[in-house]
Amino acid sequence: MVVGEASGDLHASHLMRAIQQEDAAAEFRFFGGEKMQAVGGTLVKHYRELAYMGFIPVLLHLPTILRNLSFCKRDIAAWQPDAVILVDYPGFNLKIAKHLHREKEKNLITHHPTPNTQHPTPNTQVYYYISPKIWAWKEWRIKNIKRDVDQLFSILPFEVDFFEKKHHFPILYVGNPTADEVKEFLKKSKENESFSPSPFGEGRGGAPIIALLAGSRRQEIKDNLPAMIEAAEPFAADYQLVVAGAPSIDDEFYAPFIEGKPVTLVKNQTFPLLSKATAALVTSGTATLETALFNVPQVVCYKTPVPRLVRFVFKHFMGCKFISLVNLIADREVVRELFADRFSVENIRAELRRLLPGHDVRTTMLFDYRDVQKRLAADITATTSVEPTTASENAARLMVKNLKNIAIR
Repeated sequence: MVVGEASGDLHASHLMRAIQQEDAAAEFRFFGGEKMQAVGGTLVKHYRELAYMGFIPVLLHLPTILRNLSFCKRDIAAWQPDAVILVDYPGFNLKIAKHLHREKEKNLITHHPTPNTQHPTPNTQVYYYISPKIWAWKEWRIKNIKRDVDQLFSILPFEVDFFEKKHHFPILYVGNPTADEVKEFLKKSKENESFSPSPFGEGRGGAPIIALLAGSRRQEIKDNLPAMIEAAEPFAADYQLVVAGAPSIDDEFYAPFIEGKPVTLVKNQTFPLLSKATAALVTSGTATLETALFNVPQVVCYKTPVPRLVRFVFKHFMGCKFISLVNLIADREVVRELFADRFSVENIRAELRRLLPGHDVRTTMLFDYRDVQKRLAADITATTSVEPTTASENAARLMVKNLKNIAIR
């Protein structure tokens, strides 16, 4: 398994547990993190050594990236796995898929009578879990995916039409792990009366909460959090303003932004925070979907450099109409997206005011959230189980079934 960031480590660890349920003898070797390591198997390299995003960081660390690619290829060839599972992280993983395809072709042509330690076996399957988001950018990658990937597993329902109807490539929609995680959290909080998400409200008489989710990367936080706080400050007399700190970011990084402001920082409590929030300001990404699944009205805020140019590029060159998962899943504007030239303190504040209790926009958004939630649950690729299953369980069942069929042939 090859993972390139923290979210992939989480999703891959769930998938590993699900595979173990299907096949207790399954063995794992992976480029991943602590969560995967806790499940078992061999951690070859930590994802922190792979995770470079953005043009400049990639360029600066290009020699390291190339060394990691070469090392990963050699390690796969030496271990001879039945399947290579690539989890998101397309910049790195699609190169691994391309290499595996070429090496398998070589092995088929040379007809080695015994397993070749220099090449993967012809039956090594390449599974891609959490499919690359080529519907937004770099759609030309579909040619590589068709050629190099044996089975593609999606966690977003709208991807089925994109891959199957537009590009005639089969994809398996297995459900959404974020929806599974929120459902499990809500179930535990309901079943366990002693479960307390967080002592929010202490000293404030239980004042309602406006949550600020400013992203998981330093640059995102630096760009978005100051404007979020400034936009929400006028509501501080009646609401608690609570920032959801990213697990990988030290408290000290947040200090300059919240010092002297009517804001509280909490760490590793995003779900408890959202379970109590009245409204939220959220950057794009998985957090927008989490917020919708907790039925919290939200404004999506994302600051960009050269905003007018970004708007032009987005309008004329991007392959999607929205930046938030909520709107992409609904295929319409459910939540307001204030990014590029629409990003301003005044715009954020005005939209936030419209989401507070007593406003029609709030009611409409909560109603539209139901459609998003229904779409996530619909059209999951059929499995042999009649019980409700998670995305990782569905994917694991399909992967193991496929491998067993290949072994029989």
